[in-house]
Amino acid sequence: MRRLDEPTVPGRVLDDTDLRELYAYPSELTTPWLRVNFVSSLDGAVAVDGRSGGLGTPADKKVFGLLRELADVILVGAGTARTENYGGARTTEALRERRAATGLSAVPPIAVVTASGNLDPGMRLFTDTSVPPIVFTSGAVPEKKRRALADAGADVRVIADDDIGGEALVEAAARAGWNRVLCEGGPRLFGRMIADGVVDDLCLTWAPVLAAGSADRIAHSPGSTVTAMRRTHLVCDDDGTILTRWVRDTGPAQ
Repeated sequence: MRRLDEPTVPGRVLDDTDLRELYAYPSELTTPWLRVNFVSSLDGAVAVDGRSGGLGTPADKKVFGLLRELADVILVGAGTARTENYGGARTTEALRERRAATGLSAVPPIAVVTASGNLDPGMRLFTDTSVPPIVFTSGAVPEKKRRALADAGADVRVIADDDIGGEALVEAAARAGWNRVLCEGGPRLFGRMIADGVVDDLCLTWAPVLAAGSADRIAHSPGSTVTAMRRTHLVCDDDGTILTRWVRDTGPAQ
């Protein structure tokens, strides 16, 4: 992979250390920083035949793993967890050591957002993981359903009375002590977070394909909300994959 916008040595080949620096969270965070990661086709499809895996390239998969390595927690909507058949985050001894060296837990937990509590206790999220998954849910979910998820091994946390908005997610992350939050979708969760003004960072990959079809765009919500973003890097792999990172534009530095 090469950085196309590097002012000093444009086109320089990037190694793993370079990539970790490009995707590093801001230092000395005191509140949760919400990062979102998506891959899209060139024509805007977020999935092929319902799953994002059809858009994955070697470069995207590498960055996907790196972003997980840098995060305190991996946040995902229930629909995406079901569609993508989520299990726990994978790890290696080297990865555990790198995380420990930066003060992170050995394995980042998966935190699923579901206001309805509609998760199958037999799904991989509960059966194929080395750390308990977290379920962020609402008080509207019957106690019996919450208990079934807890019995399946989940750490069930009620973070809202009914609807779960962006502020509730930020507050839940803060209570847990997670300042480096990685959201992996889906489009409706991302759209809600945009509407609620809590997105700090977008890591967007464009796969070098056209997909057509009826797939969603990466963010979906009932209304439009414009958030100004500033590009921090532009990286290209030899196969044409474009990897970008954007952070919320807070205006000129003071």
